[in-house]
Amino acid sequence: MKKMMRYKDFYGTIEYFLDDNIFYGKVIGINGLISYEGKILEELIKDFNEIVY
Repeated sequence: MKKMMRYKDFYGTIEYFLDDNIFYGKVIGINGLISYEGKILEELIKDFNEIVY
């Protein structure tokens, strides 16, 4: 599964790693690597929003 989300002017991926049972993603369109994760989708979205705040 691979989807995208947006917060303010930032975009991030939504991916799921079945082996670890965790959602994760990274901010795209920037120089560098910023990643986020969560056990449930709501945690992933919250972590993404806090990172790009």
